[in-house]
Amino acid sequence: MKPSTIRHLLLEDTPVGQVLVVANGNAVSGVYLRAGKHYPDMSEVGPNAPFDDLLVAAGRELAEYFVGERSEFGVPTKAQGTEFQQIVWNALRDIPYGDTWSYGDLAAAIGRPSASRAVGLANGKNPISIIVPCHRVIGASGNLTGYGGGIENKKVLLELERSRLGSTLF
Repeated sequence: MKPSTIRHLLLEDTPVGQVLVVANGNAVSGVYLRAGKHYPDMSEVGPNAPFDDLLVAAGRELAEYFVGERSEFGVPTKAQGTEFQQIVWNALRDIPYGDTWSYGDLAAAIGRPSASRAVGLANGKNPISIIVPCHRVIGASGNLTGYGGGIENKKVLLELERSRLGSTLF
């Protein structure tokens, strides 16, 4: 796709700090937390597009999620990745709101029960955080492990979801 179709919207003051939403063509291609290790160089995300219908819709859905009014997302997404990564990222959408799966659970869900390490690597490369809920994957021991947006933000997201369901994380 032509680079000119890439554009972005910055969401300020969310419970996880600044969030960058990137669209490419007619789909969201990235949701990045500013504190995250995969936050892209702004020169790579095209122009700011605060009136773009897709980005406005994604921003609205994220805002609704943050205040507990949304548990599923409807904006179209399209992430760049390998076939295996795509399989893992699609399976992430099956993890119920407010629930967590281990990397082993996720590996079993895609029919590769011995591939928990590979699943963990693919999960860590998910470019569409929150919307594709990679934050819902935890270690086998129940510990919060690895999150590209930072462990504290993972905890915030999980606690936000659990509080809306009337349960606690720990």
